[in-house]
Amino acid sequence: MKPFKFKEFSVEQSKTAMKVGTDAVLLGAWCSLADFPNSILDIGSGTGVISLMIAQRCDALTIDAVEIDDNAYEQTVENFERSDWGDRLYCYNASFQEFAEEMNEEEETYDFIVSNPPFYTDEYESNSVGRNKARFTSSLSFENLIKGVSKILSLNGRFAVIIPFKEEINFIENAKKYNLILNRCCHVQGNLSSNVKRSLLEFSFHSKEIIKEHLIIEKGRHLYTEDYINLTKDFYLKM
Repeated sequence: MKPFKFKEFSVEQSKTAMKVGTDAVLLGAWCSLADFPNSILDIGSGTGVISLMIAQRCDALTIDAVEIDDNAYEQTVENFERSDWGDRLYCYNASFQEFAEEMNEEEETYDFIVSNPPFYTDEYESNSVGRNKARFTSSLSFENLIKGVSKILSLNGRFAVIIPFKEEINFIENAKKYNLILNRCCHVQGNLSSNVKRSLLEFSFHSKEIIKEHLIIEKGRHLYTEDYINLTKDFYLKM
């Protein structure tokens, strides 16, 4: 399989169950780095694409990733090492629950945490173990994700995530239980006539007026909207 080429880096994806997709690129481009975070964590790195996008966008000295699947972990490490930012990128091969527990014991925190988490429920599981881990909530439930984030996010830190729109209300309510409050939200539609499919959400421990955004990806087949082009043009070769 050919690597996925972006403007400033390439992503090898032959070893991972989940290939580079629109969700990861949306999240990597949309999440706010306006607070100039020094330490960043990418939960469930897959190919490492979100970490690489963030490395391109900011000067954070520490950009860590955690990936439970052995093949995806190897792929992430390879992609990190091939990039221009290898000295700032590091991947741990562990479950997020274990990782969060260990970091919490050591009183380590991150200024910014990002995740494109698994989100299909068990009834849709496929025969591929790797794909299941990457795609299904049995390996990391939203509850465990939020709980772990709440332990290792710094007091003024932010947490950004992309989830199915239909899960949004439950996710926000779950986050509240761990004192994570929604600050920013973007609803994503594939095109004008399709339903809202994804929610990009950003949380912190502080209550602020919620910034609400709406993004439509295409006007027609491969005819992208101005908003989508502006969001992704620093990354996609043909934007």
